Amino acid sequence: MAGHNKWSKIKRKKGVNDAKRGALFTKIIREITVAAREGGGSPDFNARLRLAVDTAKAASMPAENIDRAIKKGTGELEGTRYEEATYEGYGPGGAALFIECLTDNTNRTVADVRFALTKYDGSLGTDGSVAWQFDRKGQIVVDASRYTEEAVFEAAIEAGAEDVAGDGEEFVITTDVADFSAVQDAVRAAGIETSSAELTRVAKNEIAVAGKDAEKLVKLMDALDELDDVQKVHSNADIDEAVLAGVE
Repeated sequence: MAGHNKWSKIKRKKGVNDAKRGALFTKIIREITVAAREGGGSPDFNARLRLAVDTAKAASMPAENIDRAIKKGTGELEGTRYEEATYEGYGPGGAALFIECLTDNTNRTVADVRFALTKYDGSLGTDGSVAWQFDRKGQIVVDASRYTEEAVFEAAIEAGAEDVAGDGEEFVITTDVADFSAVQDAVRAAGIETSSAELTRVAKNEIAVAGKDAEKLVKLMDALDELDDVQKVHSNADIDEAVLAGVE
């Protein structure tokens, strides 16, 4: 599987054991608020909001928290106004990093991102320096122990998915952004529960990162993930399996 997918899988496994629920809720609430502000408060007519609400429910966020975040986005309740910001840079081993943020203070956010990059031998790049190395895609993850490859493949491909890849533990369905919701609905309609679903950035080409560079890169990505303002971290690194096994 792609390096990005391997890293995402590690984060999901860690999330069951040691994610700080409050920090996770903070990120999800920000996404719900911004999604509602940009596209309205109805998940039925706002694909971004529906995805954020689904993520919140999967994280066992109370319904009242979800409703309050939506109302803050639509202006029914007062709340902090968050803006989207992205940062591009490089990590150990020359890995490209694309960092998506939601923040109420860009000066604070860029300072925090720069500090994390510098601490682990990374560097902040200019706008556009690495964005071209990624494609915007939808990815839907299914537990391979619960469903056959044939069932997942049939439901996904017939609905317009671009690819279904498996590693024995999970299937990752990749879609074009425009087809993401339709594929997600089709998979659900086939009776297949998903472990996660997100709009993400997939590296066009990966670079292998191993040894000390891989260890530093994993620490860097963890440090970035832990920042409240950072929503997602994308990399084109195919991180050494031995290092990832240590992270688990």
